[in-house]
Amino acid sequence: MRGTQFAELSAFVAVAEHRNFTKAAAQLGISPPSLSQAIRTFEERLGVRLLNRTTRSVALTEAGERLLADAQPALNSIDKAIEGVNAFRDTPSGALRLSMHRTVATALVGPLVPEFLGKFPEIKLEVAADDTHSDIVSGRFDGGIRIGERIAKDMIVVRLLEQFRVMAVASPAYLANRLRPATPEDLHSHNCVRLRFDWDNSIMEWIFENAGRQLEVAVDGSLIFNDMELLIQAVLDGVGIGYIPELLVASHVADGRLVPLLGKWCRPVSGVFLYYPSRRQMPGPLRAFIDFMRAQSHAALLRLVARA
Repeated sequence: MRGTQFAELSAFVAVAEHRNFTKAAAQLGISPPSLSQAIRTFEERLGVRLLNRTTRSVALTEAGERLLADAQPALNSIDKAIEGVNAFRDTPSGALRLSMHRTVATALVGPLVPEFLGKFPEIKLEVAADDTHSDIVSGRFDGGIRIGERIAKDMIVVRLLEQFRVMAVASPAYLANRLRPATPEDLHSHNCVRLRFDWDNSIMEWIFENAGRQLEVAVDGSLIFNDMELLIQAVLDGVGIGYIPELLVASHVADGRLVPLLGKWCRPVSGVFLYYPSRRQMPGPLRAFIDFMRAQSHAALLRLVARA
């Protein structure tokens, strides 16, 4: 296959998998108009329409479905062959695409990126902050990172960070003229800033545990965000009480801008996990990333967050 035809085939597969020209163009590192032209040229070369396009959607024709089914295994085999050769390199190289929860990207991965890229200068890292739990296979990501263990069973899972806490916090300004809550039930009389999840549109539950006892409190408040960073800022500004992972507020607690509440009442979370498809050979850059992250101790990660 000629180089031009291979590039056109790769472009077609990207569009077919994403069902979206903009997302496919971002994956390939080209502009949407250039991608559209490549697809048109490919269809003209083959003499058959592969995609039905409208202003809002992209769908495969019967010929497109057939080509995608035949092309995907071939492209995966090429990726595997190239990765096999890369295993003989002294240092890993190539692209590494990771999808992860926005909180993970901000608090854990982001602070460590400069050190990682400094250690592996031939790796090109792309991080997609995504709170929707989208499919990493269809998105052609090498791996994903999530908080907790809600991960498909056909994935290989690697723990990156041990158990941590989610806890109630507030600013000194908010607490100045209010009675500080002593038990989770006391939150009913406070303004609580809540988080709505993008993936199912539900509002985050406020669950607390202490000495084997668990309580879920149906809190209320005047403000809801779908972004944790905005929520934290509102709590810092004294709007109300927030229910936030400890690793995100460690620096604010350390400098006195936020105050932990309710003593030992908190919610333990199992950890942070990286996952990747079990049927795929692990790329060298992904292996390097996993080894690098696992080499970081829990204390070192929290120190990095505290300096952020």
